Amino acid sequence: MTATVITDDAEALAVAAELADDFRPGAARRDAERVLPRAELDRLSASGLLGVTVPAEHGGADVRQETLAEVFRLLASADASLAQIPQSHFVYVNVIRRQGDPRQRKFFFAEVLAGRRLGNAQSEAGTRHVQDIRTRLEAAPDGSYVLTGVKQYSTGALFADWIPVLARADDDNLHVAYVPRDADGVTVVDDWDGMGQRTTASGTVRLDAVTVPADRVLPHHLTFREPQLHGAVAQLLHAAIDAGIAAGALREAAEFVRTKSRPWFESGAATAAEDPLVIQRFGELAVQVRATEALLGAAARAVDAARDDLTETSAAEASIAVAAAKAHAAGTAVEVSGALFEVAGTRSALDSLNLHRHWRDARTHTLHDPARWKIQHIGRYVLNGTLPPRHGLL
Repeated sequence: MTATVITDDAEALAVAAELADDFRPGAARRDAERVLPRAELDRLSASGLLGVTVPAEHGGADVRQETLAEVFRLLASADASLAQIPQSHFVYVNVIRRQGDPRQRKFFFAEVLAGRRLGNAQSEAGTRHVQDIRTRLEAAPDGSYVLTGVKQYSTGALFADWIPVLARADDDNLHVAYVPRDADGVTVVDDWDGMGQRTTASGTVRLDAVTVPADRVLPHHLTFREPQLHGAVAQLLHAAIDAGIAAGALREAAEFVRTKSRPWFESGAATAAEDPLVIQRFGELAVQVRATEALLGAAARAVDAARDDLTETSAAEASIAVAAAKAHAAGTAVEVSGALFEVAGTRSALDSLNLHRHWRDARTHTLHDPARWKIQHIGRYVLNGTLPPRHGLL
């Protein structure tokens, strides 16, 4: 595979906008028929967008997080499933940047710039909670490792060249093993049947005594021993996806009302778009979307500021800013995608139109991690100065 190497933030945004426009027309059909977006992902890889966070010393554009968030918002406004698939890619590129040694960085950053995709084998079902990781990475006599376990919700794995696997080593510390998608012992099962984000293929990964060379394993536990932005970066992209879902739903609602809705007879309006009560509701929804986008931008800038000068305080400020953006974006995505039917009327509920995909995507994606805990951490920080915890979900 060959890929364009994007050189700066402006180019990244222009490419993302162009791809979003191209991906939007087919989104409803892909969702309705569950057509997996392999061709679209290949275009995404070839475009160079997957390499935009590679550090400049390794040939990448190293774009600001504000740019990356906007890239995800644009893509999600067109197709929320498609935008979700590379979220883990950027998270695990960030792990390489943070914990990779020089040889690992050189190798994997070259892979990323060539358009190779990183997937995700992180979450497990049937454990006590999301951080209860039971997949094992056992040391072998020759210095390599043997990886065994079962992962669920493995977004991106089916389409990946490399699958980063979160596992515990013999010392019980968390590591990330970067495993080729076609390695012996790796099975990716397309058994995802969520009501939303239908084409993410977020299914099961089975790891049956997979051999992993030592230089493909990174010490992820070290990430959380010092001030870090791992969680803030990951959650920023989730917030951007929710913001994109809201914007896409509002856009499609407006188009539907302008072209297909009839005015309510009591309004006296000639068209639905001239009904004053419909106009009022669109104004309210637009305020919500704009507020979410403003919070997303502020959070991204806080992450960028912390990357430039990483301290306990700057990391905390970034995490809190991202938590606020994510909590607001989650509510906005669900509200706006549901209000689409309120403003568009009865015909908008036809299954053949598949307008409900926006709500299904919003409701499914916002279950990723509970906003109520983000509000808790924001409240503790504001009221008592309690620093937010160091983990990957805030």
